[in-house]
Amino acid sequence: MTDTITQAAEILKDHRTSIDRLDAILVYTLGERFQHTKAVGKLKAQHDLPPSDPAREAAQIARLEDLATRADLDPEFAKKFLNFIIAEVIQHHETYTSDT
Repeated sequence: MTDTITQAAEILKDHRTSIDRLDAILVYTLGERFQHTKAVGKLKAQHDLPPSDPAREAAQIARLEDLATRADLDPEFAKKFLNFIIAEVIQHHETYTSDT
């Protein structure tokens, strides 16, 4: 019994190590993504372009849903996640527009 618990604890530790590594990847990836969207927002503000691009957003959502399906991730979750990111990006873009 103790051997089984020890083995389970080791497997749990390995999973948690992977989760921690993946969380770091997600945070750094989001940081990089927001660096690019910040540059886009500033460019849009400099050229009086609207902060939102509904056609691009719809295409991105469809693309992400497809990627999610292929990655065995709930596409509805992926859509909600991207919508959350898009809303944050638009809010930033609106801030850049009001700063100019």
